Amino acid sequence: MSEEKKEKKEKKEKKESFFGEFRKFIMRGNVMDMAVGVIVGGAFTAIVTSLNKDILSPIIALIGGIDFSYLTVTLGTSESAPVLMYGNFITAIISFLITALVIFLIIKGINTLSDKVAKKFKKEEEEAPTEKECPYCMSKISIKATRCPHCTSQLPEEEKA
Repeated sequence: MSEEKKEKKEKKEKKESFFGEFRKFIMRGNVMDMAVGVIVGGAFTAIVTSLNKDILSPIIALIGGIDFSYLTVTLGTSESAPVLMYGNFITAIISFLITALVIFLIIKGINTLSDKVAKKFKKEEEEAPTEKECPYCMSKISIKATRCPHCTSQLPEEEKA
């Protein structure tokens, strides 16, 4: 009987720790950012779907003579026979490819901008001197030094960083 109680207690503790971990996971900032991203992504998908359905598909139909959205295959001869609307599937694939292309271009632009900013900051860091010369022994010393570690000379006031 005591073994059953121990097992029940362990299961209850595991269950509570699982929900505690889940609560911590949900409350993290990156999960909230992801939720916002999903919502914005849904709105963005609606825009791209409209672009594909309302603008690109008619242009493709004009150039190629085919409007994919009306392509179907009827499976059977009766009125209630199922209809495969493979044209809508082709339209969905085109919409996906356009969405992927736009997201790729946005991420590529963000990465390029990020690289430029990082290079600018790195260049500014590299330009700032970190060493100076001791006027007495000509050794390289830290720019913040007030006394030379090599010759132990007290640096003049104008030499201090």
